[in-house]
Amino acid sequence: MKMTRALRHRYRDLFTVSLPLVLSMAATTVMEFTDRVFLANYSIDAIAAAMPAGIAAFLILTFFNGITGYLNVFIAQYTGVGAPLRIGPCIWQGLYISLAAAILLMGASFLAEPIFRMGGHPPAVQELERSYFRILCRGGGIHVAGMALSCFFSGRGRTRPVMMINMVGMLFNIPLDYALINGIGVFPEMGIRGAGIATVCAWTLITLLYAGLVFNASNDRLYGLLSRRRIDAALAFRILRKGVPASLQFTIDVFAFTFFIFAVGRLGKAELAISNIAFSLESIVFMPAVGFSLGLSTLVGQSLGRDDVQGALRFTRQTIFVLMVYVACLDVVFLFAPHPILAIFLAAERANPLYGQLLDSGAAVLRTMAVFIAFDALYFTFIGVLKGAGDTRFIMWSIGAVTLLVMIVPLTIVIACLHRGLIACWIILTVYVISLFAVSFWRFRQGRWKTTRVI
Repeated sequence: MKMTRALRHRYRDLFTVSLPLVLSMAATTVMEFTDRVFLANYSIDAIAAAMPAGIAAFLILTFFNGITGYLNVFIAQYTGVGAPLRIGPCIWQGLYISLAAAILLMGASFLAEPIFRMGGHPPAVQELERSYFRILCRGGGIHVAGMALSCFFSGRGRTRPVMMINMVGMLFNIPLDYALINGIGVFPEMGIRGAGIATVCAWTLITLLYAGLVFNASNDRLYGLLSRRRIDAALAFRILRKGVPASLQFTIDVFAFTFFIFAVGRLGKAELAISNIAFSLESIVFMPAVGFSLGLSTLVGQSLGRDDVQGALRFTRQTIFVLMVYVACLDVVFLFAPHPILAIFLAAERANPLYGQLLDSGAAVLRTMAVFIAFDALYFTFIGVLKGAGDTRFIMWSIGAVTLLVMIVPLTIVIACLHRGLIACWIILTVYVISLFAVSFWRFRQGRWKTTRVI
């Protein structure tokens, strides 16, 4: 009992900051998971289109979200050093960046046709991909603004409001999603278009809730959130100088998975659907890993703002322990019980003569993914430390090189020249993630992050 209390006390700061962010990511995961289940049961074309279109839109959103999300590190270091009145100007620069992002995302929506023509997927799937992509891009600026506002809470280590707002967004999204996909009551049957509209509606609600909590007289007095809204060119430049490389790191990472999805789509509709299902399940690890990574960036930023390197190292060790225990539990399921999980997604295909083959192929993919998710969680941990310090340029260049040499070139050779199947593609993806882990761990061990700051 005493050991349990001591352990809880030792991990209290980590869980206080990171757990609400993990639960926020869990809310996002549940939204995406239910979205995929609804679409999988609506039609195989819809689930085949959802992942490529969703990840393509997410790829573009990731760049802008990465910049505004990096406000988290600025606010954490300003909090650690005791300069709260610098927080308001940070938030406003993020909102101005969000406005520019909304304009660029609107323009990107007009590129849907050439993007998905290059994918080479069946014509019926391409049409659904274009529709879903356009809706997500045109509403994406709202999501970027919400990310900027959320940093007011996460950067100061006050992550519970982030959790509560994302939970409300989830509870709003799920029934609306089901109603708009299938046509329930007064809602028309819109299929994949309904899924996109429901997502944008949830983003809008979340952003409005953040704005209501952030902009008030009390926060203006403490943090300058109303009075310090002018464009601060020097601060905006620093945010971009540190935020763009950090954002490009994650964007390149997402691009690799986008490339993977499009490449696998050339193998056939069944292979594409299985990979989409596997990534939907992988998000059960991915989103918590991102949540802990964001929490760790906050804790490292605050620790370095106080010149407490040992505190940053302690939070790193704790994050590794927690994520590895979580991954081990999921690996047991993926290794020993993949078929029942896959059956949830493939319910609409039970009458298909190839149903058993789909289950067996999916099971092989999930067992490969069991290795993949462990190294992915470790990679996000060490990236969280480096970002929390501001060591972002090395991350950008090294991840770009690994993506080209370990993912894009080998995958192209395996599919176009060697004509290998789905499992070979997933093995390449796993080697890629192990390489990302190796690079981030090497940089962490170098220790240069201990003397790096963004403020």
